[in-house]
Amino acid sequence: MSTPTTPGKQGFAATERIEAPAGGPGRGPMGGGMVGQKAMSFGPSARRLVGRMRPERALATLVVALVVVSVLLMSIGPRLLGHATDLVFRGFVGSRTPVGTPDDQLPEAVQGQGVVPGQGVDFGAVGEWLLLVLAVYAAASALSWLAGFVLNGVVQRTVRRMRSDVEDKIHRLPLGYFDRSPRGELLSRVTNDIDNISQTLQQTMSQLLQSLLTVLAVLAMMIWISPLLALVAVLSVPVSLMATRAIMKRSQGQFVAQWRTTGRLNAHIEEAFSGHALVKVYGRTDEVERTFAEHNDALYDVSFKAQFISGLVMPTMMFIGNLNYVVVAVVGALRISSGAVTLGEVQAFVQYTRQFTQPLTTVASMANLLQSGVASAERVFELLDADEEPMAEVPVASRAGAGVTRGEVAFEHVSFSYDPTRPLIEDLSLVASPGQTVAIVGPTGAGKTTLVNLVMRFYDVDAGRILLDGVDTATLSRQELRAQVGMVLQDTWLFEGTIRDNIAYGRPDATDEQVLEAARATYVDRFVHSLPDGYETIVDEDGANLSAGERQLLTIARAFLTDPALLILDEATSSVDTRTELLLQHAMAALRTDRTSFVIAHRLSTIRDADLILVMEDGAIVEQGTHASLLAADGAYAALYRSQFTAAADA
Repeated sequence: MSTPTTPGKQGFAATERIEAPAGGPGRGPMGGGMVGQKAMSFGPSARRLVGRMRPERALATLVVALVVVSVLLMSIGPRLLGHATDLVFRGFVGSRTPVGTPDDQLPEAVQGQGVVPGQGVDFGAVGEWLLLVLAVYAAASALSWLAGFVLNGVVQRTVRRMRSDVEDKIHRLPLGYFDRSPRGELLSRVTNDIDNISQTLQQTMSQLLQSLLTVLAVLAMMIWISPLLALVAVLSVPVSLMATRAIMKRSQGQFVAQWRTTGRLNAHIEEAFSGHALVKVYGRTDEVERTFAEHNDALYDVSFKAQFISGLVMPTMMFIGNLNYVVVAVVGALRISSGAVTLGEVQAFVQYTRQFTQPLTTVASMANLLQSGVASAERVFELLDADEEPMAEVPVASRAGAGVTRGEVAFEHVSFSYDPTRPLIEDLSLVASPGQTVAIVGPTGAGKTTLVNLVMRFYDVDAGRILLDGVDTATLSRQELRAQVGMVLQDTWLFEGTIRDNIAYGRPDATDEQVLEAARATYVDRFVHSLPDGYETIVDEDGANLSAGERQLLTIARAFLTDPALLILDEATSSVDTRTELLLQHAMAALRTDRTSFVIAHRLSTIRDADLILVMEDGAIVEQGTHASLLAADGAYAALYRSQFTAAADA
């Protein structure tokens, strides 16, 4: 198996950025580009977000059913309470009316409503109606709570699947995506944005559904009581919708900008904190603080605008609702005086008016949450929609010799560039025989790391092909290919865990004896015994409790343990002292036995014994041969060799 790299670490990608075209999408110190700047519209994003709940449709249907019954019960409550009010009112009027008074001599407002002259309030009947109202409201509340409980599970499982999809997507993205993406920005999408989606769904889904159903149920009840009063109440709806739409249209862009600015701020903070020591050494603290202040102020501005503009929705809705309430009360009083409706019906209608405007106000108050959540969803969907690494085109069963692992690597007329307008490698051909050590040297940006990037299929070639044991690597899955490759990078990557676990990272099934054997062969065992807990010592984040050389030794031991057919060493000994480097040369010689090795080196003293040395300039091999033959040729390699040792002598 190969020594893996992870998107969250600089690793191989950090070296590759040096060789990427200057005009490309890479990022520089204390700043960088953004991925996916274009925002989608609110509607499609919201529908796609709700569509991710499709696996939970059975429980979602149950939630809808519970909410429907709850809303129906809540809408019946005011009508029942109005009937109790009518009983009290009729009893009150009857107790003050002489016995035997004809119905046509009663006040117009109570004629035909069952008033019995001389008979007072029937408190028994009123009590029964009130108990019924209490039972209805209690049942409605219980069903609403149950719907919220079930919905909570639906939302959390949906968000869990989204996190899993994002994690899986990250492992399918090409290395170029991470070269273009500041790590803080990517982390912001994976953590902050998904958390914001979870909060938005949790707080809005149940209320939105309940609010919409309440509007429909209450509207039906209002029409049943009085179509005229219902028409008066409904006139406020288009006014409210127009006001809400105008406000939301202005605030949506601010919420998108808010989360993008948050990503930029996170990217800056992560980069500045990761390079905190360098910031101090080079006296860039003021610049870092100034850049932070700029991002922080920008985030303040867009957040203030987003919250302020969206916050106008609820006061606007409340103002329109209060105007509607006054109009309904006045018209209702006139209808009572004419005997068209009863006092209890108007009382119920006033309650319905409040129930009608309250859901609209609730939806309006959630506008900022909805827009913020959908803005976060857009950013997550942009990540999920990013182009993935292409899969192998040829089925495994049709590849002859796919299981051979001798380690022969052949480049056949390979061309590659990061930017189509700036060619890097053109028509390159070479063969690395099994067991051969191939050293690659040359100035920075010559294409050395790009060459091994292509072997690993971190990038795919533009033309030509690369063969591993006679099999085109483009027909192999990346997992198949990388399982045969071990890699040691100049930039070490260690995770928080024991030293034993870090060594066994590329081979989890390794026995303790195999781990110890790899550690002894690479001289890790020598310093581990000086640590308080030996191989069980916990490595801090980024290996901060180990020296740079000790961290490098651990990564070499990790590669040694995997016993790969193909070995790639990218300045693997650059972080160790001269004495340790000499010891590692012997370990590397044992490690390279019977396997093909690619060694990228700047210190030419480390590759004197290489079977083949490739000298690269501008993506082309300008010289190749052994150390002795290249010195004898007195070409580019000889000049590079003399410059190093002359500089060392002058120093």
